Amino acid sequence: MILGYARVSTEGQSLEAQLDALHAAGVERIFSEKISGSKRARPELDKLIDQLRPGDVVSVTKYDRLSRSLQDLLSIVEAIRAKGAGFRSLAEDIDTTTSAGRLVFHVFASIAQFERERISERTREGLASARKVGRIGGRPPALSRQQREEVRRLRDEEGRRVADIARLFEVSPNTVRRA
Repeated sequence: MILGYARVSTEGQSLEAQLDALHAAGVERIFSEKISGSKRARPELDKLIDQLRPGDVVSVTKYDRLSRSLQDLLSIVEAIRAKGAGFRSLAEDIDTTTSAGRLVFHVFASIAQFERERISERTREGLASARKVGRIGGRPPALSRQQREEVRRLRDEEGRRVADIARLFEVSPNTVRRA
């Protein structure tokens, strides 16, 4: 039996394109969910793996629908293999039911992990470079140093309520508390 798995990360995203591609590929039963790929507890994926029988094939539109990390991807594909089933990714044309497909799968997964790590490295390098020239990432402070001092004075010396101070400075009560 050909089983499919479709996943999107958030409720606002649509599964339709994945479902259409899986149906077009001859998938007989599809397990789908809206949950982050970084979460290992994915009920529909677990249900799919539990129901696998020898000779079944698990299909996904892209292998990143199955996992975000190489280690997790390899462990999921190993769990599929342990059940006597194969794995197929439509976009990357990977089919682990063949020895060549298993080789290609491992090469693609390694390259994808390498690219994710390079993106992370480039981001860290860019942030470090920006810090060297005095730029700090993130949102600018809602209150200036003088405003923070005034917030403290209003709270400590005048005894004003946090909500009143927040309205006065047009910020959230949490911003006032942090000040």
